[in-house]
Amino acid sequence: MTLLWPEMLWLSLAVPVIIVAYLLVLRRKKKIALRYASLSMVQEAMRASRRLRRHIPPLIFLLALISMFIAISRPAAVVTLPYQYETVILAIDASGSMRAADVSPTRIAAAQAAARSFVADQPRSTRLAVVSFAATASVVQPPTLNREDVLAALDRIQLQRGTAIGSGILVSLKILFPDLEFDLRSSNPRPGGAREASRGTSIDASVKGQAADSKPVPPGSYASAAIILLTDGQTTAGPDPIEASKMAAERGVRVFTVGIGTVSGEILGAEGWSMRVRLDEEALKTIANVTKAEYFYAGTATDLTKIYKALNSRLVLEKKATEVTALFAAAGAVFALLSGLLSLLWFNRIL
Repeated sequence: MTLLWPEMLWLSLAVPVIIVAYLLVLRRKKKIALRYASLSMVQEAMRASRRLRRHIPPLIFLLALISMFIAISRPAAVVTLPYQYETVILAIDASGSMRAADVSPTRIAAAQAAARSFVADQPRSTRLAVVSFAATASVVQPPTLNREDVLAALDRIQLQRGTAIGSGILVSLKILFPDLEFDLRSSNPRPGGAREASRGTSIDASVKGQAADSKPVPPGSYASAAIILLTDGQTTAGPDPIEASKMAAERGVRVFTVGIGTVSGEILGAEGWSMRVRLDEEALKTIANVTKAEYFYAGTATDLTKIYKALNSRLVLEKKATEVTALFAAAGAVFALLSGLLSLLWFNRIL
């Protein structure tokens, strides 16, 4: 346990002063009793059980004072609490391969249905955002508490050519860290190095990136947000998704990956060309492992809905430093009330 205001512990020096004052009062009362009462009355009043009982209410009141002094110092402790991420970003693959029907009715339809289920399960206090990515990535819906806006954004997703998983991760990070600057066209999206390796355009050229100078934090330590990436895992364009996931890990953001489709895949064709689109599980597992998150496989729409529900349950328990001032203040109030009640019950007065 740590104290946010440790200097306030000086107030605890009042405890020995109060104890000494109490002993002096007892000594004074004893002298008065010996002076004005008969010996038999004194002996009756000072029986062992009665002597012990008379000290219990003051002792409990002293505990109340100690609890209050600790509360004033604002104690904090690392505890496991039910905790909801403030922001959850749904990054959904909108590439042409998502029209494959190896997940009924199609991959994209199953993904949208599962996302709606996930949105419905979230507490109203959680902000949700939607990112869509194909050859490039874009924010379909900024973080909002309005569930209708999120559902409408899911319905607006249109399939396009190309799959840039790295861009989807980076644009999601941009939502969480507006000062972050990188190059969406480079195979190395890291701030600073990206512009040296490529002449591509930054996602926000007007921002002077400060991320390169920031100190990396432990992966998975950023408890205020999470990214849920739903894709078939086949990258064909944009930055390296592993490099993008490393940038997320350096900022403590977890990227949960959901693989949709089948390993055998399906052959898609259009305008004279055809290709087999398969689920690339290894890439998605690597992204999840790098960010200290988890990978889930969704072979059917039913599995996909279950996975989203599982993600919802996994996002609610966190170990975090929490101020526990209220607990000590409540304990002090209970001790003070108990002291007064015992005094009234045993002695018909508050000592």
